[in-house]
Parts: sequence; structure tokens; C-alpha cells
Amino acid sequence: MISTSLALAAFALALAWPVPILLSHAKWPTRAPATALVLWQAVALAGGLSMLGALLTFGLAPFGPDLVSGGISFATSFLGDQPWGPARPVHILALSGAVLLGGHLLLNLVVTIVRAERDRRRHAQLVLLLSTPLPDAPGTRLLDNPAPVAYCLPGAFTTMTVLSAGLLSLLDEDELDAVIEHERAHATQRHDIVLMLFRAWKASLPWFPIADRAHREVGVLVEMLADDHARRSIDDRSLARAVALVSTSGSAAPPHRIQGTWTGAAPVEDARQRILRLEATPLPAGPKATVISAAAALITVPTVLLLAPGLTNLID
Repeated sequence: MISTSLALAAFALALAWPVPILLSHAKWPTRAPATALVLWQAVALAGGLSMLGALLTFGLAPFGPDLVSGGISFATSFLGDQPWGPARPVHILALSGAVLLGGHLLLNLVVTIVRAERDRRRHAQLVLLLSTPLPDAPGTRLLDNPAPVAYCLPGAFTTMTVLSAGLLSLLDEDELDAVIEHERAHATQRHDIVLMLFRAWKASLPWFPIADRAHREVGVLVEMLADDHARRSIDDRSLARAVALVSTSGSAAPPHRIQGTWTGAAPVEDARQRILRLEATPLPAGPKATVISAAAALITVPTVLLLAPGLTNLID
């Protein structure tokens, strides 16, 4: 299994450094944000799976020729007199590293989910106390605040869109409709879940510059996805004006928040990118299918390397 471990380690290294950098500098994601988001998720999942798999296959190498048989042999070794069997300290260290890394990732995910839900509930309670319902806009609350504010608080059963009086005074009717549709897209498409996963990845690996880059890129992509939803009912000119006005309305404007995740009410550069991409032609179906196939391949490669040899031996 040493060759499998080395292959997985090389694959994890590629997904941890050059691939995310190339993807973050690519121009096509703005033309197909949903497709790019699928690819980013595949990169993160395949990278984590490869890191764990490399440690596991190396640590279990003395116990069998593949992960399945090695895992079975390792488990049964604890029933005998020599629980670690032929394992050397370096193999024990690799197995311990796999357990610690897996536990660290899982724990950070759980902590991120619990904190996000706690913050969302507290924020929703405050909004209900300090706001009033917006007429003709179900599920929308109005804050008496001069700063232009727009964000959503999605939940499992109820969703709340929050706007401010400053925003209503700043935008005309079409621009306001664009903002409302944008926020509804965040809630209905549950962008908060996607952002939460990448936020947990960033929290798990704070020393990992790629985790921070991925979190930021995904944040911009979900903004573009929400823009695309708004474009179904609002013209591009109104949407562009709304994005430009809110992003340049002054430093007093609070950032755009999705269930406890601050993604920016769009820094000016992100707003500029969102506006310019409205004029771009969507990515054709062929390249989209290629990217989706690449995303599927990223997940398939570590899965096959880990499980295929063992399952084949079991069948034979």
C-alpha cells in the first residue's frame, strides 16, 4: 500500500496548492458560478479524503496489501497478544495522525454548525424585537437604520430577509426588487450551508492559505448565484445599479450576512466583478459538462485508490 499512500499524498498536495490557485485565477467561473461551486466542493472533499487516505494506507501497510484487508487485519490484531502486530512507530504515528486529523475536521464542523445556529437564533430574536414587517413582502423585516443593510437569516423552518430604511431610501423600486430577490435566493438555495462547510474547513486549517482562499472564492460565487436568480425577474441594469449603490454607499454600511457568515456586502472589487460579469456570455453546455466530469473524477480518484483493490480481492 506504500504506492497508494504516495499517490494519495501527491494528489492531496496538488489539490492543496496548485489546483486551488489555478481555479481562483481562472476567468470562466464568473460565467458559470454554479458549476464552479461544484468544482470547489469537489476539490475540498477530494483533498480531505486524500490526506486522510494517505495516512491510513501508510499506517496500515504492514497489515495487508490494501486498505480493506489491512483494516480487517489491524482490527483483529487487538484480539491477540500483539495488538499492534508488525507496525513500526512510523506506522503508529501515521494512524494516530489520521485519527487526529479526522477528529479535528469533524469536531470543527460540529462546532461551526452549533455556533452558527446559536448565532442565527440570537440574531433572529434581536431582529424581531427591533424591526417591523415590510408590507407586501412576506418574510421580510424592516430595520429603522439609516445605513443601507440587506441580508438573510435562513433556517430549517423559517427564513427572514432583513432590509433597512436606509436601503429603501437609497434604491428605486426595481433596484429594491433586485435586492429582495437576491436575498431570497440565498435562503431558498441554502447558500449558508455551503459557506458553513468552507468556514469549518478554514477554521480547521487556519495555517492553510488555500482554505482561506477557497472560503473567499466560494463567498463570491454564492453572491453571483444569487444575482443570477434575481436576473430571472429583474433586468441586469437595475441589478447592476443596486450592487453599485450598496457597495459604494459608505463605510458605515455593515457587511452582508448569511446565517452568521460575513461574506462582505461586497467589497468594492467584488461588486465590480459581479457587475462586469453581467455582460459576459454564460459558459456553454460542453465546457460545463467537462468541469462537472472533472469534479466527479476528483472524488472518484481517491475513492478508487482506497477501496477498489480491497473490494476486488474480497470478490475474488
